[in-house]
Amino acid sequence: MADNDLEIVDKGASKKKLIFAAVGLVVLLGVAAAAYFFFMGGEEPAAQAENAEVIAATDTASSPVVQGSAIYVQLPRPFVFNVAGASRDRMVQIRVQLMVRGDANQALALRHIPLIEGTLLSVFSAANADELISATGKDELKNKALIDLQTAMLDVVGSVVIAEVLFTGFVMQ
Repeated sequence: MADNDLEIVDKGASKKKLIFAAVGLVVLLGVAAAAYFFFMGGEEPAAQAENAEVIAATDTASSPVVQGSAIYVQLPRPFVFNVAGASRDRMVQIRVQLMVRGDANQALALRHIPLIEGTLLSVFSAANADELISATGKDELKNKALIDLQTAMLDVVGSVVIAEVLFTGFVMQ
């Protein structure tokens, strides 16, 4: 009977050692992760500030000065469409907001919503599902949409109205 009691004590002690080792490992990993984010996170704002200065210096030299504050125009409904892919067709839903500069451009964008929606729908429906899976493909789609919108608005209004196309929702099934 004494041997049986000794076995129970040994099993309990080994379980306790295993639990303490697991807890110690989790705590050690947590401390290591916190130290990494603490030390690596402190350098990012300085690097971002330097990058912002470089971008600002290059943008002001190559592009005209944009007047007016940024205003966001939300399109009334999301775009829902099918796109072809290599393996299968997919359904995509995209919510879009347009960034314009100044109240005059906002009024022009709101006045020409049907033209904007038609242009965006033609750009979106020409996309390929395999390209839209990657972030690069989504960026290319936004850039193509911006160029086509600026061209369409330039033909109708005579000026560049839309400064940026922003995807505020993107679902692909």
